[in-house]
Amino acid sequence: MAPLTIGTRIKLPSGYEIPQLGLGVFRTPPKDTEGCVKEAFTAGYRHIDSAAYYRNEAACGQAIRTSLISRDEIFFTSKVPPSNLSYEGAAAQVNKTLAQSGLEYIDLMLLHAPYGGSARRKGAWKALVEAVEAGKVRSIGVSNYGVHHLDELERHIAELEAERGGKGKGGVISVGQWEIHPWCARRDIVEWCSKRGIAVQAYSPLVVGQRWGEPVLKKLADNLQKGFIPLPKSVKPERIRENADVYDFELTPEEVSELETDEYSPVCWDPNTASLDE
Repeated sequence: MAPLTIGTRIKLPSGYEIPQLGLGVFRTPPKDTEGCVKEAFTAGYRHIDSAAYYRNEAACGQAIRTSLISRDEIFFTSKVPPSNLSYEGAAAQVNKTLAQSGLEYIDLMLLHAPYGGSARRKGAWKALVEAVEAGKVRSIGVSNYGVHHLDELERHIAELEAERGGKGKGGVISVGQWEIHPWCARRDIVEWCSKRGIAVQAYSPLVVGQRWGEPVLKKLADNLQKGFIPLPKSVKPERIRENADVYDFELTPEEVSELETDEYSPVCWDPNTASLDE
């Protein structure tokens, strides 16, 4: 395995590349977001993970547009909130995110959660597929979907291919994002994605500070060496820099396997368990 660096990128099914380490800006106040993103850029980050629900897309866009870094080097993610999970809602959200961020395109747009029912999920996905075709979005995916939601999405993709004219017309799942850490490994979801070449993003990889006393938490390279894309979040400049400095050691496969537990202890919301009717 090639040594990991702050510049390591993963090739997505869409054909684009995503930086393996990203800065999450969940709960980062809009007034602080631009400064945090600029601090992250100084530390070497080139991947920013936002969402409409976070209400800081505009500040992220401002930091990206005013940086001296080429736009092609920066990867910006946003998400369609559950309240907009429909064809019309997702299409409108893509346009709103572009307007608020001031960016010409969104690198990755995710459906933030599976709530809304099957028809609304299919409609929202179709809107993202059309956004890719229009050049508004480069890659698309989902967040907080359970395996049953993912199976349903595959069926929707097949249906859209039949309805819209053939292979590829149903879109390509490039990324899935979940709360993943040693106490919430989500092995079934990871296996599902791995078989299809879908990149797995891990939010709350530091368990929002709830396990600081346990040595395993200090080994963020666990997520990196498994090929996950961790999204640590902080508003403190020193912590942003520390989270980027995770490339000074390497774990053996045995050490990586030792970091997993059999616990299922999410520390965030958990839509993965929602039924297909919800």
